[in-house]
Amino acid sequence: MAESVRVLLTEEEVDKRIKELGEKISKDYQGETVHLVCVLKGGVFFMCELAKRITIPVTMDFMSASSYGSSTKSSGVVKIVKDLDEPLKDRHVLIVEDIVDSGRTLSYLIKMLGDREPASIKLCTLLDKPERRVTDVKVDYTGFEIPDEFVVGYGLDYDQRYRNLPYIGVVEFN
Repeated sequence: MAESVRVLLTEEEVDKRIKELGEKISKDYQGETVHLVCVLKGGVFFMCELAKRITIPVTMDFMSASSYGSSTKSSGVVKIVKDLDEPLKDRHVLIVEDIVDSGRTLSYLIKMLGDREPASIKLCTLLDKPERRVTDVKVDYTGFEIPDEFVVGYGLDYDQRYRNLPYIGVVEFN
């Protein structure tokens, strides 16, 4: 099956919004160090750009969790592929995710990471699809609310392709 990609959010729109999020996070955590936890692989593009725009001290760690495999629909089963390297106790944790869809993965991660006794835990996502939510999850910082379409680019993939697009696009199957 062939597919094409239609631009949903331009590189300029994404860049402008990440700058705004960086300013808001810097203000909200003023006087603190924020510990960014990137959910790999998709979140890495967003987290790197976001971190460059946060003006307060930042530390980072990475984890990998999946509920997709090579499908366009969440399987509903969350699998931790790589856990964090650093403890979270007494840190201000900001989970950085590329997209919140069903909410299953993030709900699971927030509970799991919350059990590690951080000083606070919040969620920042580049993209949010609230109409797809099956599990309630509070998103503290949202780049864009988007419609229920399968998106790629800026770290998001379809079967490991299209991550390197500098914009957010919609996969259209021909």
